[in-house]
Amino acid sequence: MSDFTDHLKPAHDGTATLQAERDGSAIQVDELAKYLLSRDGFLQRQAKVLRVLSREKLFKKDQQLNLSRPERYHLGLARAKAIQRIIRREGWDHADYSMAEYLNDEMSPYFLHMSMFVTTVREQGSEEQQAYWMPKILNYDIIGCYAQTELGHGSNVRGLETTAKWDPKMKEFEIHSPYLTASKWWNGSMGRTATHALIIFQVVVAQLLLPSKDDPNTYTSHGPQTFLLQIRDAKTHQPLPGIAVGDIGPKYGYASMDNGYMLFDHHRVPKSAMLSRYAEVSDEVGTFTRRGHPAVVYGSLTFVRGQIIMHARLVLARAVTVAVRYCSIRRQFSDRDAKSHGAPEMKVLDYPTVQIRILPLLATTFALHYTGEYMYKLYHESRSTIEKGDFGPLAELHSASSGLKSLCTTLAADGIETCRRAMGGHGFGGGSGLIGLNSDYLSKPTVEGDNWMITQQVAAYLIKKMQQCVERPETASKDPTDELFKHYLQNKDHRIPESYLDPQSGHIDDASIVTIFQWRAAALSHLAYQHRVEQKKPWTKMMIQLHALSRAYSEQILITNFYNALSSPQSNLSGHTSEVLRTCFRLFALYLMEQSATSFILTTSIPSSCLTMLPDSILELMSDLRPHAVKLVDAWSIPDFLLDSALGRYDGKVYEELFDMAHHRNPLNKVTFNPDYRSEEIVLGSGDGGRQVLAKL
Repeated sequence: MSDFTDHLKPAHDGTATLQAERDGSAIQVDELAKYLLSRDGFLQRQAKVLRVLSREKLFKKDQQLNLSRPERYHLGLARAKAIQRIIRREGWDHADYSMAEYLNDEMSPYFLHMSMFVTTVREQGSEEQQAYWMPKILNYDIIGCYAQTELGHGSNVRGLETTAKWDPKMKEFEIHSPYLTASKWWNGSMGRTATHALIIFQVVVAQLLLPSKDDPNTYTSHGPQTFLLQIRDAKTHQPLPGIAVGDIGPKYGYASMDNGYMLFDHHRVPKSAMLSRYAEVSDEVGTFTRRGHPAVVYGSLTFVRGQIIMHARLVLARAVTVAVRYCSIRRQFSDRDAKSHGAPEMKVLDYPTVQIRILPLLATTFALHYTGEYMYKLYHESRSTIEKGDFGPLAELHSASSGLKSLCTTLAADGIETCRRAMGGHGFGGGSGLIGLNSDYLSKPTVEGDNWMITQQVAAYLIKKMQQCVERPETASKDPTDELFKHYLQNKDHRIPESYLDPQSGHIDDASIVTIFQWRAAALSHLAYQHRVEQKKPWTKMMIQLHALSRAYSEQILITNFYNALSSPQSNLSGHTSEVLRTCFRLFALYLMEQSATSFILTTSIPSSCLTMLPDSILELMSDLRPHAVKLVDAWSIPDFLLDSALGRYDGKVYEELFDMAHHRNPLNKVTFNPDYRSEEIVLGSGDGGRQVLAKL
């Protein structure tokens, strides 16, 4: 309904403000966007898929926050189905499907089917199993998910309580949940998605029990193995006999995903249910045979961790895009040192107290990007090697993916919340576009390996590598970690702390920054080696130290990849844009250095005099970066459809959109309530006596 508010305008024009910001930077946005996102035709694919989804009413997002959790699942399933129909209608490929899921921006009930489920079958299934299952999976004749986590165990895979007992007479496995805590739990897509599927199957990680050779009645565990089994009837969609399965209920986020629980009561499956590319049980004597590397069972987790790292850069870029655009428009207070009492209010982003929260995060998006590209390359190179039977790269791949998963998701999750707070009161509102992003992304520091727990795996790997370098210094280096550790051992006794400033020019020396971060990682690895191997310090007493080691090592990977990418002659960027990215590199590095200053000093990585220079260096770098902030976030090419944010709109119409959302589109404002406590009526004139509310409790 039209009223007098329709003609009101904001005191400051947001569109003109953002345009002035863009005019003030010489960065070529299209050039930088292509440089960042050209792989696999990302930008063209995004535009193509966006044209289709934005026309479909089902994918409108402006009322999502007003839906209940059951309604969000209904909507999520409807969208998942619609995307599959659109794929077939438009002739899209798998990359187009992934783009549709990215733009849809919710955890689809189908997501795990085409990620963990299909990856596990492809990597761990025998040729016969793949020939049978893959066509059904890719055609969505079956819908699968990955059930590893249990009610009583998550990260400790060897502690899983679900058992798969081999019956040599019947040539079957008996799947059983001996305790309540053996219930499969948190497994996405398992709760209710089966209601629409033709046949529902489940990958189950269980403890394999085989009869002992000496006593057939005694069973020996052979550790967790992966089984693929049907859990619901093909026609009725009800659980099969001996299976209890359902949705676990509300969560912090992922309202559209049916995370489930599942228990087995002596449920029998054929021998072929166990994925047998790398392990099998013989029919005759029930002998367990393992082929290849025993840790390959974690290949699916490694793949997903790599994807999580790639995803972290764009998630953080979304939050930073909203924060930079809004804080460039928002004005509060005047400069205290202004000579005129009528001085205009300052843009919030011009305050150093806001810059220190947002601009290092802007720099972090590029650091995550370069390491995401590194992990993508490392994973595919390692997988091709493993496919040939060489499992050598698996330890390095698993270690790198674990440490980077922990660090990158922590940076992104913390960064989203930092951006929200930096935007003040409006950051708390639904118009920020960060509510769903924040609540959904909070799962990432926990899923696929708790961020504190998995750093122990990284530290154990580094201690082992350091021990090998100490005990066998003459052995040829196999990888960059070997080279780094050997360089440290050769120079640690005559190390002179290195400044990040060039002694001649006084300018920041980028190569020295890399050396400083690498030295700290090696020194902390050597210290952990001394404590664990030489001094026999208990592992649990070292856990905090080990977490810090993993973070330091992962930070040097981020720093090294960032530096190497900017030093590559293949960047094809104009000189001005390259220099701005180099400013991002320096700000990211020095900000990390300031956050962990003590560890740099204690490892003789930098002299203590550097500490006093860091704050001024960071302020200067932020001042250099500030004019380019809006164009830098523009380069991430995140469409308004995905941002779903009044504060982060590309056109800058922040206040117009916020008011329209409240005044015209808020369903609560379309209902007249009875606030009189003497009446039980809630909606004025309804006479419901509060029964409508009671019926939902």
